[in-house]
Amino acid sequence: MELRAQRALQPVSTTTRARPSFHKPALALLTACLMATSAVAQVTGSSQTSSSSDSTSDLGGPVRLNSTNNRSMQDSSASTTQQTSDQRVRKNKYVPGEFELYVNKLQGIDLKDPDVIDQLKRAEFDIYEPTQRTQQPQQPAVGTAKLVTPDMVIRRLGADMILDEQRGPNGEADGPRQAPADYLIGIGDELQVTIWGSVDADLRLTVDRAGRITIPRVGPVLVAGVRYGDLNDVVRARVAQVFKNFQVSTSLGKLRTIRIYVTGFTAKPGAYTVNSLATIVNGLIRAGGPSAAGSFRQIELRRNGQVVANFDAYDLLLKGDKASDRALQAEDVIHIGPIGPQVAMLGSVNKQTIVELKPGETLDDVLRMAGGFSTVADRSRVSIEQLSDRNDRRVRELQLPADLKTVASNGDVIRAFSSVNTALPLYKQYKRVTVEGEVARPGEYVLPPTSTLPDAIAAAGGLTPQAYVFGTDFSRESVRQSQQENYDRALRDLETEFTKYSSTQRSTTADEAAANTQRAAASERLVQRLRAVRPTGRVVLQLESDTKQLPTLTVEDGDRLLIPAKPTTVGVFGSVFNSGSFLLRDGSSVDDVMKLAGGPTRGADAGGVFVIRANGTVVSARQSSSGWLGFGSGLASLPALPGDTVFVPEEMNKTTFIQDAKDWTQILANFGLGVAALKTIRD
Repeated sequence: MELRAQRALQPVSTTTRARPSFHKPALALLTACLMATSAVAQVTGSSQTSSSSDSTSDLGGPVRLNSTNNRSMQDSSASTTQQTSDQRVRKNKYVPGEFELYVNKLQGIDLKDPDVIDQLKRAEFDIYEPTQRTQQPQQPAVGTAKLVTPDMVIRRLGADMILDEQRGPNGEADGPRQAPADYLIGIGDELQVTIWGSVDADLRLTVDRAGRITIPRVGPVLVAGVRYGDLNDVVRARVAQVFKNFQVSTSLGKLRTIRIYVTGFTAKPGAYTVNSLATIVNGLIRAGGPSAAGSFRQIELRRNGQVVANFDAYDLLLKGDKASDRALQAEDVIHIGPIGPQVAMLGSVNKQTIVELKPGETLDDVLRMAGGFSTVADRSRVSIEQLSDRNDRRVRELQLPADLKTVASNGDVIRAFSSVNTALPLYKQYKRVTVEGEVARPGEYVLPPTSTLPDAIAAAGGLTPQAYVFGTDFSRESVRQSQQENYDRALRDLETEFTKYSSTQRSTTADEAAANTQRAAASERLVQRLRAVRPTGRVVLQLESDTKQLPTLTVEDGDRLLIPAKPTTVGVFGSVFNSGSFLLRDGSSVDDVMKLAGGPTRGADAGGVFVIRANGTVVSARQSSSGWLGFGSGLASLPALPGDTVFVPEEMNKTTFIQDAKDWTQILANFGLGVAALKTIRD
C-alpha cells in the first residue's frame, strides 16, 4: 500500500512544478486520505488480532487489554467529583422550639436575647464562617450577665446529629462505605476489573443503560441485577470464554446516585440525590433532620406506597442499634412525623437534655436517656415541675427508687440534685482547714464539726519554739466574700461621688479648667487602682503581744491559719528620709523607730502617721491627738512591737506661701470693697 502511495505521488509532484497554484490543495487532500487509510488498516489489524487471540495469546506473552474511552471517562469523572467536592454548601442552623426556649430560660439562658445570640455565633465562628475568621475576633459580649457557650445550651436529644454539617450537594461527605455482599449492581455503577496472568487488564467500566459492561476483546457482560458477592464469578465466567490461565478481581468504584424524598416535619423537605449505599440516617442528615416540630422517634420509610420500616433515632443514639436503619432505593420516601411529648432532664445528670417520649415511658426511662446520674448526684430524690401544676404548686419532690416508675408527662421539667450542693448543716459538717507556718506538721486537715482554732493547732502537732502567735494570719473564705461585696459597694459609691463632683465643677479661667481636668484624671486613675485591690478575708484576732494561745473560735470549711516566726525588725515607709526595715531594740517606741528612718520629711503629714500591728490591728496618731487642730502625734509613748509597719503619709492638700498670700489678698480686697459700699450707702 505504501508503494502504491509513492507511485501515486510521483506524477502529482511533477505536475506540481508546472502548476503549483492548482495542485497544492489536491496534494494536501490526497495526503489526508492516505493517513485515514493507514488508520483504518491499523484498526482492521487490531480487530483481526482480537478475533484470533485464542490461538496466539500464549505465544507473545500477556495480552494487554486497553480501554481508552473508559480511562478518559475515569479522568473526567474524577475531575467532576473533585469540582463537586470543592463546592461546599452550608446547612441551615437548627432552630429551637418553644419548649427548648423555656427550658434554657430556666437555666438563665435567653436564646432570644441578641447578646446571647451574638455570643453563640462567635463561639461557633470557626464552624460557620471559617473564611472570615480574621475579620471578627472572638470577644465576650458586652452587657450580658455571663458568658454563654454552645455547650451550655440545652438541646433536644438527637439535635447534635444533624446540626450544621458541611457536605457536597450529592452527599459526598457521607464518606466511603463497604458494599454488602447482597448489594445489587445497577445502571450507573462503576466497576473496577483487574485481570492478570495470560491477560493483563486494569479497567474501570460503567454499567450502561442496558445493564452491561464491555470488556475489550471479550465483549459485553450483563451485570445489572447481579449480587456484589457474585460479581467476580460472573466476570470470570465471561472472560474464560475467550482466554485461559488468568485471574480476575472485581470491585465497586464510583457508585450510582438515586433520588429519594424527605417529607413531613423536616427542616428542608423535598427531593435529594444520594449514593446507592445511603441509608435512612444519610437521608435525614441530607435534609437537615427533623425540625423543632418533627419527631426523632416516628420516622417511616415508604416504598411504592407501603411502609417498609419504622425508624427510631434513639435506638441508634442511645443503644448503637442500626437494625432499623434500612438501605434506601430509588424513589423511596422518608416521612418524619410530628413530635411527641417532651420532657427536660436538668441538674446533676451526665447529659442535660430534652427527650421525646413514647406512651408509657417513665422517669426511669428519662434518666436513662440523660445518661443517668452524675458522680456527685443525690440519688435519693429528684424534683419535678409539671405543666398541670404550674399555676398552683410549681415543684414537688419524688423519692427514689420508689417513684422511678412514675409516668412522665408532656412538658415536665425534672431536676436532679447534687450531693455537693445539698450538704449537711454546718454543725454536722467536717471542716477542711489549712495550717501553715511554725507548726510541727504544716498541711491540710479535716476536723470534726465542733473543732476550734486550738484544735487545728493540735492536729498540726502544736507550735514550734519560734512561733509568733501575736502575728497569726487567720483568713476565712466566707469573710473574704463578704469583704469583697462591701468593698465593691463602697467603690461604686466613691465613683459616683467623683462623677458628681466633676460634673458640678465650674471653671472661670483656663487654669481652673486645666486643674479640674487633672483632678478628674487623677480620680479615674485612683478608681482603677482601687478596683485591682482584692480583699484577703483576714480576721483580726485582737491578740495580746505576749499571748501563747489562740482564742477558741470554731473553724469553718476552707479556713487558713498561718503562724509566722517571730520577726526582729520593724518597717518604716512613706514620707520619711530613708524607708526600710530596722532592727528592733528592747524598749523602743514608734517615734524611736521613725528616727532611725530619718524622721518625717517636710511634706509629710505628721498627724496622720499610723502603725499596722502584726496581728492586723491599726494604731493611728489621730486616735491620741487632742485639741481642735489635732496637734501631737500620741505615738511617742507607743511601744514598737516585732513585725510592726509604720507608715507616714504625704500631705495631700499642700499650698505655697505665695498661693496663701494670693488667696488672702483676694479676700481682703473683697472685704475692702464691701466696707466701701456700705459707707457709700450710709452716706
